[in-house]
Amino acid sequence: MSPVDPVDLTAQLVRCPSVTPDDAGALDILHDLLGDAGFTCAWANRGGIRNLFARWGSQGNTRSFGFNGHTDVVPIGDESAWTMPPFGADIKDGVMYGRGTTDMKSGVAAFAAAAVDFVRETPPDGSIVIAITGDEEGDALDGTTALLAYMEENGERMDVCLVGEPTCPDTMGEMIKIGRRGSMTVKFRVIGKQGHSAYPHRANNPLPAMMRMMDRLATHEMDQGTEHFDASTLAVVTVDTGNPASNVIPAECRATVNIRFNDSHSGASLSEWIENEVAAIREEFGVQVETEIKISGESFITPPGALSDLVSRAVEGVTGVTSALSTTGGTSDARFVKSHCPVVEFGLVGQSMHQVDEHVRVDHIHELKAIYSRILTDYFA
Repeated sequence: MSPVDPVDLTAQLVRCPSVTPDDAGALDILHDLLGDAGFTCAWANRGGIRNLFARWGSQGNTRSFGFNGHTDVVPIGDESAWTMPPFGADIKDGVMYGRGTTDMKSGVAAFAAAAVDFVRETPPDGSIVIAITGDEEGDALDGTTALLAYMEENGERMDVCLVGEPTCPDTMGEMIKIGRRGSMTVKFRVIGKQGHSAYPHRANNPLPAMMRMMDRLATHEMDQGTEHFDASTLAVVTVDTGNPASNVIPAECRATVNIRFNDSHSGASLSEWIENEVAAIREEFGVQVETEIKISGESFITPPGALSDLVSRAVEGVTGVTSALSTTGGTSDARFVKSHCPVVEFGLVGQSMHQVDEHVRVDHIHELKAIYSRILTDYFA
């Protein structure tokens, strides 16, 4: 059989307009490809989201290598701003254009192609698990978590896992992610008393309270970084009263902050800090303060070792580049996988992800398949 062309497979996936939560047939393409190659495929659907589980080899084999990725994509935005069709997968000057080309249909295609060729040519002594979700770009409530729940219920497992998210800032091969910062968002509502701006003593302006609170949070040094993480950050992302009148003191004010935190903190410890700051503002200004805290994920680290060495050797062998081990960037579904098994991330250059005219170099797709093939070969050697 001819090797699976990862560029053609990427194009097939990109032509499916799979904006979360609509799968648009992308997972069916993978289901058919993997099933024809001898993978046992099952659906782990939940909450209206389609998720594909595929395993080659017998359940309970002594070694099981896992791959996690997603086929859902973010919306295209203003279609008129695109110079190429957003779901066309058109190739121009060695570059494929389309939503999801970088994040992360090329990564999924490269690993699926590598895995199919690998089991056909050199059937391994062990199992390969491929877990692909249609809910990574959304709230991620029924995606990889549903796949992991399915695995636990059915006695499936991965000994190690590779997540195929774009990890390289500028150059193919330059970065492997061995962890991620935690993420939480806090929404505040400060409630005072509305009044005339000429008679402020008859009102209780919520704005000074909110501004004091935002200043205290934003200027607080959370930490100075840890061995594997940069310093934690807190960003004030919006403050709003919705007040169009210059002679009215508003009744309330709202604000939102986003925190990216390292392993010096937990969601619980940061929530306690926030609540203590809120209590101080309530007492100082005599206002009501409501909070809504959403923890998207805790920080985690897979310490440098056998798994990161495996991936690093494969990357250097194919590209000649020595990868940096990093914990930078936003969140990914690795935050869920880390509770199941050791996990690292490696994928494409991510410069254009989520942008208009998202694109990927065709030679990078072939290169990524070669890297994933080398990882499988070395893991099962």
